[in-house]
Amino acid sequence: MQFGLFSVSDITQDPTTGKTPSEHERIKAVVAIAKHAEEVGLDVFALGEHHNPPFFSSSPTTTLASIAAQTSTLQLSTATTLITTNDPVKIAEDFAMLQHLADGRVDLTLGRGNTGPVYPWFGKDIRQGIELALENYALLRRLWREDFVDWSGQFRTPLQGFQSTPRPLDDVPPFVWHGSIRSPEIAEQAAFYGDGFFANHIFWPASHTQKMVAFYRQRFEHHGHGPADQAIVGLGGQIFIGKTSQEAKAAFRPYFDNAPVYGHGPSLEEFTEQTPLTVGSPQEIIDKTLGFRDYVGDYQRQLFLIDHAGLPLKTVLEQLDLLGSEVLPVLRREFDARRAPGVPEAPTHASMLAAKNAAAAAAPDAVAAAPGSAFGLRSTTGA
Repeated sequence: MQFGLFSVSDITQDPTTGKTPSEHERIKAVVAIAKHAEEVGLDVFALGEHHNPPFFSSSPTTTLASIAAQTSTLQLSTATTLITTNDPVKIAEDFAMLQHLADGRVDLTLGRGNTGPVYPWFGKDIRQGIELALENYALLRRLWREDFVDWSGQFRTPLQGFQSTPRPLDDVPPFVWHGSIRSPEIAEQAAFYGDGFFANHIFWPASHTQKMVAFYRQRFEHHGHGPADQAIVGLGGQIFIGKTSQEAKAAFRPYFDNAPVYGHGPSLEEFTEQTPLTVGSPQEIIDKTLGFRDYVGDYQRQLFLIDHAGLPLKTVLEQLDLLGSEVLPVLRREFDARRAPGVPEAPTHASMLAAKNAAAAAAPDAVAAAPGSAFGLRSTTGA
């Protein structure tokens, strides 16, 4: 089980001081947060992609490369890489480059994006979001698995004998998660390829997330990648930790009440009851997070959002200290104890490379003819 953070990169005024960090301050803060996440024992740091205020993260791979140079074990990922408005060729090259710089500590989460104005800024139409996601990912897979690609489609110019550079590290493409809040088509896409499905359920009730994950698992099995409980699932969550429930709610309430994403709506108590947001003592964080397993089954990755809504860097780092010392050890122990036999871990570069080498040693002729697996090993036969 992997535990980590994801950041949406918002730049939000601190309602308790009236101070809004500059872009420079916020960018440097995210790097500091990622470094401290490794120091307290977390496994993953994921950064979103946005091209509009109040967010700064227009180039996640640049930021992640800086973090890679200052960490040694942290898995680097994205909370969203926009498969719709980015060119698949650029995604293929950017993440292969990041793979090399990070010695393989890279995966990514693909998503459509839900900010309507961004689409025309990149010459796209949001009404074609699903079609763009499907076509662009089909091309991305081929670019990572074939040395030379001939391709034509609806949304970009054709390619003839094109080779993306650099090639993926060890000929093992980064593992892909498909992130979605509400689109069964994206869950189906993840299942079709045997990729991971990341349910970013931070604003949705458990019943909705349960249905989306169950659908993905059923389709994963349908497409022949293994039993449903072998599917690779990740979840989002939001937390704020205090020594007591009362202390946590008192400290977080001003941020909740004024946050652009959920301020001036349901109360903090209503929102925590209806969604995965947990504001409370370490034990309350532990109990609610363990409860996610009750409605999605055993899963592989849990990412928490903690650096949003104007929380200052000092507070975020203190939250990380509490998470690492009082919450994380219990979550690791309890999730491990409850995990059913045979449930796989989240794929990493090391595990995929080992699987590739084992397959090559066991059946070299077959691998040469049709390599690849549910976890994205290289193929010369396309998607």
